Formats: sequence, C-alpha cells, structure tokens
Amino acid sequence: MTVDVVPVALGDRAYEVRIGQGLIARAGAEIAPLLRRPKVAVVTDETVGTLHLATLEASLKAQGIAMTALHLPPGEATKGWPQFARCVEWLLEQKVERRDVVVALGGGVVGDLVGFAAAVLRRGVRFVQIPTSLLAQVDSSVGGKTGINTPQGKNLVGAFHQPSLVLADIDVLATLPQRDFLAGYGEVVKYGLLGDAAFFDWLELNAPHLATDAALRQYAVRRSVEMKAEIVVRDETEEGDRALLNLGHTFCHALEKATGYSDRLLHGEGVAIGCALAFELSQRLGLCAQEAPSRLRQHLRGLGMKVDIADIPGELPGPEALLALMGQDKKVVDGQLRFILARGIGEAFVASNVPGEAVLGLLRDALQGR
Repeated sequence: MTVDVVPVALGDRAYEVRIGQGLIARAGAEIAPLLRRPKVAVVTDETVGTLHLATLEASLKAQGIAMTALHLPPGEATKGWPQFARCVEWLLEQKVERRDVVVALGGGVVGDLVGFAAAVLRRGVRFVQIPTSLLAQVDSSVGGKTGINTPQGKNLVGAFHQPSLVLADIDVLATLPQRDFLAGYGEVVKYGLLGDAAFFDWLELNAPHLATDAALRQYAVRRSVEMKAEIVVRDETEEGDRALLNLGHTFCHALEKATGYSDRLLHGEGVAIGCALAFELSQRLGLCAQEAPSRLRQHLRGLGMKVDIADIPGELPGPEALLALMGQDKKVVDGQLRFILARGIGEAFVASNVPGEAVLGLLRDALQGR
C-alpha cells in the first residue's frame, strides 16, 4: 500500500503528514533528513513504549541515529504540570539543542505534552509526531496545538508549535484496545459532521470495518487529516474557521473535567457525546431537522459507542454545575460561550449567542436520562 502525503502549507513552517503502513519501521529514513546531528530524544508512555519503541530504535539505528528515551505513565492524568516538568528537565539533561529534534511517540496525551515541551525548551526546538492512536492520527498530532491540563480545565496552558513531520503508521492502530479505537472514531466522525456530508455517508457504510481493514483505515485517516489541514492553513491560531474543529468539545471538556480526566470518560468518547448534544441543541433551536441528531445517534450506537451523558458511569454534577464548567472553556469570548452548532450533517458553524437556558434545559434532560 502506498503512503499518502498530506501537506500542511504554513509557509516556512510547512510540513507533511505521511500516512501508511510500516512507517515506524522506516521512521529513521523519514526523520534523518531533518537532523543536523545523528541523535534524537524520544518521549513515549510505558504502554506504547513496550509495543513500538524497539521498532523505532531499530529504524533509527539503521540510519546511524542514536536515541535516548523517556517513558511517561499512560493516561490523561499524565498531561499536567508534574509530568510536563519531568519531561522538560529530562530533555535538558539530554542536552537537547535548539537545532535537534524531539520525537513524540504515543497518543494525544504524549503528543500534546511533548509538543508543548518542545515549544518552550530553549524557546522552541523542532519535534516530530509519531501518533499511535486513531485519535492522535486524525486530530491532535496535526495543526500545532500543544498543551497540558490544569485543575481549572483542559488545555488551558499551551502553545501553538507546529511539528516538522507527522508519521501516521496505520498498522499500529491494530494493536489498540477496542475502546481506544472507538474513542478515536469520535474525532473521525466529527469531520463528516462539521463539513463533509459525503464522508459521513461513507463512514455509515464502512466504519464497522475500519478496525480490521487497513485500506479503509488509511482512507479514513487521510480524509480526516486533509480536512484538518485545510482548516489549519486557513486559520492557524483559531481566530475563525478553526473553531469548527471544536464541534462537540464544549460539552466534552466540561464532562472530562467533571469526571476528573479519568478513564471513566476518554476524550474521544466525550467528543462523540458532545457531538450528539450539539446536534440535539441545534435541533431544539430550530436549526436542523430531527433527522440529523437521530441519524448521528443511531450511527454511534450501532458501533457500540457512548452517545449520551447517561452512558458515563458514576456520579456527575448537576446541570448548573456542568454549565459553569463550560464557562472555563477556551472557547469563551468576552464572557460568552461559543458553541459549534449545525444546520445539518456536514453543515457546522460557530454560534456565540446561544441562550444559556436552552443549554441548561438540554443538560437537565440529558442528566435525567441517567
């Protein structure tokens, strides 16, 4: 199978996202042209490192590139100040210079944290993303948004720092637990919902086979990356169109905070629930027909995904408290919550005048469903 190349055309910070099979096994040859000296510092997590670090090291060694590696604990809890500080200090101990390259090998947590570390280390060093989860391949590894979570909310501390290269090896997705794969699918389906109804149609037919069919996986990843790259090039720092990529995320981030960034709710699961809520809110506001949220819920349910707040285990705050958590979201502008709403599947838009009472009513009904 060929490697698909999606360019992210950002002038002197342009880079490529390469998508295909076996890319970790030949990562050394892919990375070598970027290097001023034959050494890289790799940051991964313990789970991914066990599965894939030896393959990466062998490919680097075959190109005469020395490697040192740091293993972080797996999970969303890693994406905070303590492990961020540990990562930065480790990179300094490795004497990483501004002209060197840091490699992030892992899912969205590792990519976000390592990208932020690269952004602040010596006021900016280059880094390469090797995303190993579906969610990271289609979303977080592309576009340069890096950061960590704080007690006040998700991704509130970070920087825009574009990678020099992204290598999305679709073979590694076959090693993902089913729950993690489905969580990543929450970000895939988002692209169809926000701007490509034909892609959503394709997903309705093919999504049940993505986990087992490499060719279908590659197309799904490529189309998602193409859509994200187009939006990022138009609006790198989220002044306008890029906010569309946050479809479902205002609800999602509040629910993640309410569940303590724990495995009660994975990020992609929160995105799927958030998308369903955003479409339900759009229907309640008279923006789209009832068919759209019903079709979305049916699709997600058919795959065995979380769709409703009722699907989240354990206690949750009340509707007023959840609405207050949304007020800390990065998408608040001049004190007003911005939601991504939709006029139909593939027709999302940014709305900043959503009545709080409508959101409260939606949350109240959703929580009563528990």
